[in-house]
Amino acid sequence: MNSEEILQHRHKLLGRNFPLFYHQPLHLVRGKGVWLWDAEGKRYLDAYNNVPVVGHCHPYVVEAMTKQAGTLNTHTRYLHENIVEYSERLLNTFDDSLSMAMLTCTGSEANELALRMARHCTGGDGIIVTDFAYHGNTTAIAEISTAFMPATGKTKRVGIIPSPDSYRPLRGLTGEALADAYADEVKKVIDQFHTLGIKPAALIICPEFAIEGLLDVPGNFIEQAVSHVREAGGLYIADEVQGGFGRTGTMWSHQRAQVVPDIVTMGKPMGNGYPLAGVAARGELATEFGQHAMYFNTFGGNPVSCAVGKAVLDVFEKEELLQNANETGPYLANGLELLKARYDIIGDVRHRGLFFGVELVTDRIRKTPATKEADRVVNLMREQGVLIGKIGPHDCVLKIRPPLPFKTDHADLLLSVLDEALTRL
Repeated sequence: MNSEEILQHRHKLLGRNFPLFYHQPLHLVRGKGVWLWDAEGKRYLDAYNNVPVVGHCHPYVVEAMTKQAGTLNTHTRYLHENIVEYSERLLNTFDDSLSMAMLTCTGSEANELALRMARHCTGGDGIIVTDFAYHGNTTAIAEISTAFMPATGKTKRVGIIPSPDSYRPLRGLTGEALADAYADEVKKVIDQFHTLGIKPAALIICPEFAIEGLLDVPGNFIEQAVSHVREAGGLYIADEVQGGFGRTGTMWSHQRAQVVPDIVTMGKPMGNGYPLAGVAARGELATEFGQHAMYFNTFGGNPVSCAVGKAVLDVFEKEELLQNANETGPYLANGLELLKARYDIIGDVRHRGLFFGVELVTDRIRKTPATKEADRVVNLMREQGVLIGKIGPHDCVLKIRPPLPFKTDHADLLLSVLDEALTRL
């Protein structure tokens, strides 16, 4: 089938509301490293997909997967060294207090498991999230995914706080006053819970606030917010599905704020495209929850997924991808700042490691969101063979999040194509 035939069959079989990227959807057929190819043989620089964290179709990961798949693949209720070896290596990347792991298939499953654990161990029910968050798409997680799911408006056990944004700050505040103001919003939600007779169970955030637009978080907001939640008997859940595995220049994005979570959830890049996700938690929480509810997963943590997980960590270390994120990241960020100096439409450039948010505005003083223009830029770049996305509450933040083998020559290409797109705009 050609691309148009596939599109029509997709609409018929999956429905027209099943989302696709770009005005002209891509029909991809092959990937390698930071590159993708479509059905016509056109090559695209992938500057969006963080799932293939060590690069598309990495041969070492593919070999580990196929070798184990050709030997044995069962559920986790038999003994196998892969799950033990992988869990130990994974947990060694965290603070010592996060000493137990539970493996799942998706980030949604991981976040749902984290909520179940938090609610059981605290005896509470209230969950605190930001006003433009996404944590997955199960029924329970839809309740806390304020960005895209209507379910958050139908429950009292979810408290919503403003996203801690320094670019569009609460009440025009700055510095410590702004951090204090956002932290006070957490206290207000806790007080509202108490008024309703709801005990707080957890604050769950992506520490980089990726869906919210990769925000520059004011001061010690996270430290204050977590302190308020813990004083009220709740836990801190760090959703590392997007920010984890070296994306932000540290192994885990929560390490930047130097606040150790009680529970960490992981997904997307964990298996480099193979469905692998999980939870790391304080040992006493995992033990208490396990005594209450038997957790098992038919596919989560099977021998193949753990072989893949080990291979991803091997490549991550051997190819020094964390170091690369800290070298290429600033190089690309500097290029984006130079474009900002030339184009008034760029209101703000935010970056950590190889994660970038470029906020487009039609008026820098008023910070008026350039929503239509952002959509145009993304599609112009797609036409020229560079793939990026857009995100944020106003859908005006260019989201740049390439596989970690992304080098300076790739950055040069991206900057050149973005320059051309902004000129055409």
